[in-house]
Amino acid sequence: MEEKEKQDFSPEGIAKKYGIDLDKLKQEQIKLAKTLELKDNIDFKLADKIGAIGNTYFKNKIVSGAVILSPSMEILFQEYSSDILRFPYISGFRAYRELPAMIEALGKLDEKPDVVFVEGHGISHPRLGLASHFSIASGIPTIGVSDSLLPETVVEGEDILLNGKKVGKVLKSKTNSKPLYVSPGNLISIKTAYELAKKFIVEPHKFPEPIHIVRKYAKKTRDELFMANSDNHKENSECSGD
Repeated sequence: MEEKEKQDFSPEGIAKKYGIDLDKLKQEQIKLAKTLELKDNIDFKLADKIGAIGNTYFKNKIVSGAVILSPSMEILFQEYSSDILRFPYISGFRAYRELPAMIEALGKLDEKPDVVFVEGHGISHPRLGLASHFSIASGIPTIGVSDSLLPETVVEGEDILLNGKKVGKVLKSKTNSKPLYVSPGNLISIKTAYELAKKFIVEPHKFPEPIHIVRKYAKKTRDELFMANSDNHKENSECSGD
């Protein structure tokens, strides 16, 4: 009996299986990253529409939730998008999997947020993180918040460094818990991204409140759409790595 061929779960192996040209996507990410603006494009002290986008999954489907909150974290608007996943999970290329649903959910909101929180990386990604890609696609200042570091980055004190350059800050948001890593996506400075992330920490939650709220909304929506009549209530894990 012939031995079953071992599957290759490396990024290159997955890309080959699905016919994806990773080199082409890498070049696209690098090209887009050159357009990023890491300075405050508005006075964020006056921002009164705080947005967040969060994604969750059920089998081969994605649910993307979008919320707009007041500065006191009152929900002003919330919408969602649900679609079939058309791109596999490949580390470093998360936006190609999730961005279409995120942009569709954003487009359903009655108003445009002043700033958006995304659970993922911004400029702390070696090429183009989800928060940065989302900001380029939407034109909205975006803050990336993750609970993990990418292997290309290091921490020195409170700073996150990529190739010796400061790309974000460490946020110790909850006692006796691992820190968060905040990096701007686009149209906002490192300093302001960190200050806003810190400002919206609400105990006992670890993540900034906009992310906590949109997580709950996305998961509730997913459950209502797909899991009410399902025997499988096991939740697919979110990926906050890229």
